[in-house]
Amino acid sequence: MAMADVDSTLAADRLGPSSVASFALNAAAPLMVVGAYVTTAWAVTGAVPISLALLGMAAILAVWCVGYVRMAKYVVNAGSLYTYVSHGIGPRAATAAAAVQLVAYSLLQVGLYGIVGVQAAGLAGDELGLALPWWLWALLAWLAVAVLGTRGIGVSSRLLMAAIAVELLVIAAIIVVDLAHPAGGHVSLAAFDPSGFTSGTLGAAIAIAVTAFVGIEAAPVYSEEARQPRKTIMVATYLALGLMVVCYVAGSWAMAVEAGPSQVIETATRLGPDMLLVPASAHLGGALLVDIGHILLLTSIIAGLVSYHNSVARCVFSLSRDGVLPRWLGRIAPRSGAPAAASLAQSATGLVVIVGFATMGWDPLTRLFFWLGTTGALGVLILMTAASVAVVGFFWRDRHGESRWATRIAPSLAAVVLTGCLLLVCDNYASLLGVAPSSPAHWALPAMYLVAVAAGTLYAAVLASRRPRTLRGIGRGANATDSLMLEGVR
Repeated sequence: MAMADVDSTLAADRLGPSSVASFALNAAAPLMVVGAYVTTAWAVTGAVPISLALLGMAAILAVWCVGYVRMAKYVVNAGSLYTYVSHGIGPRAATAAAAVQLVAYSLLQVGLYGIVGVQAAGLAGDELGLALPWWLWALLAWLAVAVLGTRGIGVSSRLLMAAIAVELLVIAAIIVVDLAHPAGGHVSLAAFDPSGFTSGTLGAAIAIAVTAFVGIEAAPVYSEEARQPRKTIMVATYLALGLMVVCYVAGSWAMAVEAGPSQVIETATRLGPDMLLVPASAHLGGALLVDIGHILLLTSIIAGLVSYHNSVARCVFSLSRDGVLPRWLGRIAPRSGAPAAASLAQSATGLVVIVGFATMGWDPLTRLFFWLGTTGALGVLILMTAASVAVVGFFWRDRHGESRWATRIAPSLAAVVLTGCLLLVCDNYASLLGVAPSSPAHWALPAMYLVAVAAGTLYAAVLASRRPRTLRGIGRGANATDSLMLEGVR
């Protein structure tokens, strides 16, 4: 594919609020969250009120979004989170944040190849009698994602909007069916009773709730390609959060109501992700919903792959445009305006991971999907916490006419609470992974971010010495010089 030299921006005016929201929602993969993460939370923690944990996290993120979307009005850049750190804290911190962002989103993306391979292999075996290895199906998904990544963003957005619309309809139908068939004929509110938590289970539940909402921060990645980006990013972020809340909170509550408070943990442990599908399907008198749900879970995962792939590619493009990464990674496809070189580089990373796991015979579900995906979510939580601090820093000298609530109070509250969540996640990381505290995975996986921060900090020192202008321009995009002058950065 022919590619142009590195450009100053991506193809503009391609996406509206619903399109951008679909990228965020597909990154979150609602069907996978309700079916897999919620049931895992019940099985791992043994605590019934997971709906309360999800509702609490949604409230925290609603406060976090206040400052985040306000800053998005003034920082239009495909680099997203690390660019916030650049504008609000400084270029050295932004270089470290960029390293964390590349690691986090890459882990989230490549981790999904594990579950897509297992899910596809299971479907093919049950429905078609094909006994093919997981990695073959993962490679087929990899090929589809690689092709879509170099096409125009409009192609991906239309596919993802269709996928998320069907997914949300199925979840809504399951919620209605489950609530219409409460265990014992009584609609229980035990899923919201805080007394169901202990000090040990609360941390693990919050950790899983954090993972469930990963994707809410994704909208600004597409700000350069959005129509009326200032309005679009705000609407898309709140739309995505609202739909997530309805799916996660109502979906988990409905499953708890159908199973009954005394049987929720046992049912989740026994059925796993099928807890979302099997009981509702039984009430409908057949297995059709189970079959549809399994197919939609597969398409949901593939949609998540596409969404995360696009996020990583745009972060790489932005860093290349800034001169932090090699310039050839900023080349775009002339017809589609997509960051083709960055997309192909991310595809190469995915291919290496799939081949590596297949060759070593490692478990694709536990090690590839769950371990890497969970660790990726931890990185996003680190970045979201940093972004809250960056919002305060950005508006400190000039509030640009925005309210004190949006520029000081809300982001400060979000920073404090997210820091607490981060500490809880780290403290319960072994439980979250399902390993013993003495397991190397307990410390080795989170330690990747310490390595990333150290590498980014060292690279920033090198840039300061050899290419200071490049360091000052990180996260500034096409208007680096004007942006630096406006903010007084020299």
